[in-house]
Amino acid sequence: MIVTFIASLLPVVLYIVLVYVLDRFALLSKVQLLVMVVLGMITAVACFGLFWLLDAVVSPGVSDYLYPVLEESVKAIPLMALASRKRMVFFIDSIICGAAVGGGFSILENIFYLVMGEPIAFGTALFRGLEVALIHMGCSAMVAEACMFIVRLNSRRKVGLKVKLSDQVVVLILLIVAPLLHVLHNNLQMNPIIQFVLIFGTMAGMLLWTYQYDAEMINRWLDRGLDKQIALIGAIQEGQLVDTPTGQYLMNVKDSFPAEVFFDIICYVQLYLELSVASKSRYLLKEAGIEEPLDDNQKQSTLDKYKEFIILEKGLSQSARMAIAPVVKFYPADRRALNELLHQCR
Repeated sequence: MIVTFIASLLPVVLYIVLVYVLDRFALLSKVQLLVMVVLGMITAVACFGLFWLLDAVVSPGVSDYLYPVLEESVKAIPLMALASRKRMVFFIDSIICGAAVGGGFSILENIFYLVMGEPIAFGTALFRGLEVALIHMGCSAMVAEACMFIVRLNSRRKVGLKVKLSDQVVVLILLIVAPLLHVLHNNLQMNPIIQFVLIFGTMAGMLLWTYQYDAEMINRWLDRGLDKQIALIGAIQEGQLVDTPTGQYLMNVKDSFPAEVFFDIICYVQLYLELSVASKSRYLLKEAGIEEPLDDNQKQSTLDKYKEFIILEKGLSQSARMAIAPVVKFYPADRRALNELLHQCR
């Protein structure tokens, strides 16, 4: 019993450890990751209770298709909460969070089958543990990606940026494919090995596709945004704001504010740009595997800039903040990079 229990848990533990090690920019601590696993277990308990109530009114033929969809919907609750708090920003974040929640669910499900079911051999327990872990963690990862994209698109809408139709299609596909794979896994009547290969291949393809899609978005965030910000910093320092589109916009709102207020606005924008460029540069270095530590002067300079940035932000009126909202935009990725930089400086 103990051997089969360990065999069922082993794939889940190894997978979570693997994806956590792969994320060099992890926002989740090990404690938070364990909390996500526990939340996955809680969703499993909630589903077991819900299914116990529904069994009285739902026929077995319907439950085979309904219950997998309900499981993915319940597991999506903590994932959406995490995405709303901007703890899932990039692809790897959603993989980690989805794996943790799905893994927690599968752990409890495996325990349930081991306790309530017939004794099974080590090999069977290992295969079942791997199969159940794969379907729950893979589907939860796709749902987590969808949650991440939904929050990201809503952030763009709030600041008046255009939301591409292709982005919305990606979300829709993820929300359809995840429960569909779960339903197929539970209802396909074929050789277990063939079924496992088909489900695994589909999930791997979906995750690879969304990884490539997310990588393109990250490249746009780093390359295009960084170039524009560096150009604007140079224009501010040289007093040639009209040389850049953003600088021209700032000059257009100049007459709407007193000179001293506009001076604070320019200082605020410059600090924002310097902090943003510094944080993105650190991110690029880390992505390239270059762990160059900051010296004490760099750390103190960064903290001083951030402190001045916060002071200026509090002193700006609501109308001033609205005027520069198109310029000073902290997307989840920007906030994450800045928090990482500040963490290195403290």
